[in-house]
Amino acid sequence: MRYLAYIAHLTYNYFKPITLLITASMSNKKNNYLVPLFIIGILFFVMGFVTWVNGTLITFFKKAFGLDNASSYLVTFAFFISYTLMAIPSSMVLKKTGFKNGMSLGLLVMAVGTLIFIPAADMASYNLFLVGLFTIGIGLTVLQTASNPYITILGPRNSAAQRISIMGIANKVAGIISQVVVGGLLLTGATSTDPKEELAKVEVPYMILTAVLVGLALLIRMSKGLVEVSEEEEDDKSASTEQVATTKTSVFQFPNLVFGVIALFCYVGVEVIAGDTIISYGESLGLEGAHLFGTYTLAGMMIGYLLGIVLIPKYVSQQSYLIFSAILGVIVTIATVYTTGFTSVLCVAILGFANALVWPALWPLALSGVGKFTKTASALMIMGISGGAVVPMIYGAIADNIGSTQKAYWIMVPLYLFILFFGLVGHKKKNW
Repeated sequence: MRYLAYIAHLTYNYFKPITLLITASMSNKKNNYLVPLFIIGILFFVMGFVTWVNGTLITFFKKAFGLDNASSYLVTFAFFISYTLMAIPSSMVLKKTGFKNGMSLGLLVMAVGTLIFIPAADMASYNLFLVGLFTIGIGLTVLQTASNPYITILGPRNSAAQRISIMGIANKVAGIISQVVVGGLLLTGATSTDPKEELAKVEVPYMILTAVLVGLALLIRMSKGLVEVSEEEEDDKSASTEQVATTKTSVFQFPNLVFGVIALFCYVGVEVIAGDTIISYGESLGLEGAHLFGTYTLAGMMIGYLLGIVLIPKYVSQQSYLIFSAILGVIVTIATVYTTGFTSVLCVAILGFANALVWPALWPLALSGVGKFTKTASALMIMGISGGAVVPMIYGAIADNIGSTQKAYWIMVPLYLFILFFGLVGHKKKNW
């Protein structure tokens, strides 16, 4: 009952900003994106749930299978590497299916992945769990490739970060719920010495998740509210941008996009480290309640998103907030390394606040001017999500080699510095 009450409270807070957005949307019939935004918000909620539960799974599998740090982060590697392998195929699929049907297909593929967790638990097979995570990642690749540009194109480009911030709230509330509920089921109470008995804890939540994903896929497929948008619409916002797009023949002729992909790689790397290592880091320090530490990072991100909704673009530009986020990330990372105990853990959580507006600011800046290449450009951006596969693995390997999970956080400093470069210089380059 305690978990149910907490979920109800979080769900209320999730729908509140969406309701405010609905009210604002209805006051302007010309730009009434009420239903599409609400549906995409649900999708971001689902994406957040299955993504942020990885922090719990890392610690759970580490105990159940007796893994070292590097091996435990194969969870994030299997999950995020699919973005690199499947981003371009996903773009090709979307060109045939359109955004709407692509979203439905992505949900069904995710359902296959969550279903694989059931036999993986019965067989006590870590490798099969990784296959399931990889399959979920494939579905998410399709879903991300469709939903992110959809939100960017759906309204004015200079307020895209505001819309994505609203989606981010949905994503992070789902992440908090997943870590509270799934973390409470998997990481609390007595730990069985029988791996199969311990792993059986994942079966019920993942069976429920499979049913939810299939149900949502059918609802999206039948929905008449999710209108199809043209990838050319993004450039209708600016005649000058359209002229630039029509003179180029390759997506790689846009330096702002190429730098954006690298910046996104760096960003997802630091985001996943901040969200998915904090539980294991807290446990390595012997702190109680470590299974909830991931919610601190997500709460920090939610605060950042709320600020983005209020500040962007009325008071602060997307670019300015991006620069602020990168600088704050460097400062807080250094503080994480040089502080001790729970203070250091809180610094990792504050990185969630620093990271919050990077994703929504990166997308419109990177996609600016790409026009007819929007879906291909989006696929390349999605490939950048592989930072969540590579960077945590490097973090884990460093931690194992130097014997310190704390000092391994140094890896984030150069990543934040590249994000800073993109915010200051990289996004402005329209030609090589």
